[in-house]
Amino acid sequence: MQFLESWRRQHEKTPKHKPERTLAIGDIHGCSMPLANLMDAVNPGPKDLVVYLGDYIDRGPDTRGVIDFIIKQADLLPVIALRGNHELMMLDARFGGFRYHNWQTVGGWETLESYGWQNEREWQNFIPAEHWKFLDATLPFFEGEQHIFVHAHLHPTTPLSKQSDYEIYWEKCRELELHQSGKKAVVGHTRQADGFPRVFPGGVCIDTAAVSGQWLTCLCTETGDYWQANMEGRVRKGALNGWLPELREE
Repeated sequence: MQFLESWRRQHEKTPKHKPERTLAIGDIHGCSMPLANLMDAVNPGPKDLVVYLGDYIDRGPDTRGVIDFIIKQADLLPVIALRGNHELMMLDARFGGFRYHNWQTVGGWETLESYGWQNEREWQNFIPAEHWKFLDATLPFFEGEQHIFVHAHLHPTTPLSKQSDYEIYWEKCRELELHQSGKKAVVGHTRQADGFPRVFPGGVCIDTAAVSGQWLTCLCTETGDYWQANMEGRVRKGALNGWLPELREE
């Protein structure tokens, strides 16, 4: 990982003020309708910070709509967009060969169809330049005052600057211990088939399987409150048990 470049880009995007709410969004996978409904329910404003955990693309029906939505939102309020393993594969697919065919097997076909592609050879030209710019600018992680946001996983005894690409993009979240920094991790990537966020001693996983018939999740990390929306147009709200209880003092 090119840590210094990642660090520079993170701090360029970091808001100068402390956010009133830090709102983490789990894996979207082309589900633009739940994303729009979720943001209507949460109603983020310019004093909030929205952190997307990656995997905007693939599998679902409207990757183009998802990226359009996030780009427009970023013009109105502070947004941090992390890179997921699916964005990593799409970016690598530009080199062709096995990398392109591998991406196609995990949802790349659906992504390209959302741009009007019909199996033409020069597929890269179907993606607007603004969308390539967005994908190229996604970050590997974001470190806040109390939490570290990353797509897949965080090794507890490894400094953030030394985390491997496999760890942050690919590792399954079966356990999540508290990081040596003392900050809890907020991750996606590992699908929670029951549709609910999973809390660990060292953080939380909020990939709640939106593209598989469950829910897309937005978590307020300061309070543990979360909102969810699904492909059926439903929205619901909940709260994590035992999430930062020191912040819930009367």
